[in-house]
Amino acid sequence: MIRINQIKLKAGPETAEREGDLLKNKIRRLLKLKEKQEFTYQIVKRSLDARKKPDIFYSYTVDVKGLKESEEKKWSDGNQMSVLESVGYVFPSPGREKMTHRAVIIGTGPAGLFCGYMLALHGYRPILLERGMDVEHRYEKVEEFWKTGRLDRECNIQFGEGGAGTFSDGKLNTLVKDKDGRSREVLSIFAAAGAPENILYDGKPHIGTDILMDVVRNMRKTIISHGGEVHFNTKVTDLYIEDGRIKALEVEKREDEGKGTKIDTDVVVLAIGHSARDTFEMLYQRKVPMEAKSFAVGLRAEHPQKLVDLAQYGMERPEYLPPASYKVTAQAKDGRGVYSFCMCPGGYVVNASSEEGRLAVNGMSYSRRDGRNANSAIIVSVTPKDYGTSHPLGGIEFQRRLEERAYEIGNGKVPVEYYGDFKRAVWGEMREYDSTYGQCIPQIKGGWKFGEVHNIMPDALNRAFVEGMEEFGRRIPGFGSDGVVLSGIESRTSSPVRIRRRENGQSEICGLFPCGEGAGYAGGIMSAAMDGIRTAEQIAREYQPFKG
Repeated sequence: MIRINQIKLKAGPETAEREGDLLKNKIRRLLKLKEKQEFTYQIVKRSLDARKKPDIFYSYTVDVKGLKESEEKKWSDGNQMSVLESVGYVFPSPGREKMTHRAVIIGTGPAGLFCGYMLALHGYRPILLERGMDVEHRYEKVEEFWKTGRLDRECNIQFGEGGAGTFSDGKLNTLVKDKDGRSREVLSIFAAAGAPENILYDGKPHIGTDILMDVVRNMRKTIISHGGEVHFNTKVTDLYIEDGRIKALEVEKREDEGKGTKIDTDVVVLAIGHSARDTFEMLYQRKVPMEAKSFAVGLRAEHPQKLVDLAQYGMERPEYLPPASYKVTAQAKDGRGVYSFCMCPGGYVVNASSEEGRLAVNGMSYSRRDGRNANSAIIVSVTPKDYGTSHPLGGIEFQRRLEERAYEIGNGKVPVEYYGDFKRAVWGEMREYDSTYGQCIPQIKGGWKFGEVHNIMPDALNRAFVEGMEEFGRRIPGFGSDGVVLSGIESRTSSPVRIRRRENGQSEICGLFPCGEGAGYAGGIMSAAMDGIRTAEQIAREYQPFKG
């Protein structure tokens, strides 16, 4: 197999319509193959190159198969072309220890779902427990909350099948190094479950909330068809630990109105997500080793999508190009990192609250990304020094205080403020309003109202935020204009807690496997899903499939 890098096609209507033919012709010319010589190819990666805007190109990496070995050696130059052996993802062989009870996975976000999927496929028949509802009923609950403000504390943007990622842009980027092929395996599983095939090679793959719901449902069906079980409205309320080993769980089903049920198990995967604050408190009481970790908080910034398109493409976006995105980073004078997070082209800001009297926001896009605004969290790094305690749950209390302020300022609705007003309040600077780029109209799921967003975060974070916005405005025209819409608080970017685990994936409590974003080992759908697969591998290396 020959891998060819940096094949370029000009972005335009012809490439949109005839990409496959154009690529094949380009490969044939590069390899100097005869017209009748047959071969196959697979796109490994496709990315947009807009460095010479408005001349924009697609850049491809492809794998070519079907050539003779002598031909492969002939055209391998070690630079643009190289010979590769086709090696795919391999799940490990099972260990020797027998399971006396089935493995239980707490949470059906990306980490728990992929862990359960892999274990089910290989005969382990896992039991997945989810405190929220299945994705169909969960969608109804979320829509009701956005329309009425009535919050279901157990089923919302944070809790329910698919986890917080279900109501997001479905971005599948990751910076995690992947020598074992888990990233490709995640994308392949998503595609098999109904996601678009182009996620397998697009440089910035995404699915979209509308399609993600079907994908998650199909993955659940696969788990069940292979002997697994998925239980909704089932909350884990306690652990039974004996002699340093997990022995059982106590769960409460919603319909049982608080009556506990015991589940015996040898293996528990903690894929609880970063918002399961009551579960963190229970784990702390049970002396599960954990520690506070750094994270980040900030505000959602909305810009007209046309402004972002013009900045990134150097022209108004034609139909053959996707809505443009951006990624920006800066460092404030006090050393804090300021950066964009979960950027949603053509998306919506959403009320993502999960506790009464507290308000948090997030961003999401549908698969078409056809909303009028782009939004992104502009977040500022936070360390345990900022909340004045080394207590493992100190970061959670810091988040809660910010969310309480946001709730009060918005009177239960998402508080919104124009960046010009925010900046003047933070810097105390009075000057004429910059109307060059006009005012952005908020695009928010859930009720919203104008308020003093500048009173949510502490002064040090506000100052760092403004410094970052001003720097980003120097790079992207209009990014820091007065009419940009800010809303807050974006407090759930990652877990403020790390549940410690050893090299074998287990806590100091044997049989307990902390996993995913909530446990402090991932940040986003892809890295959480990859950690779920990694955890499934670690369980498999130790245990035989469950016979029962």
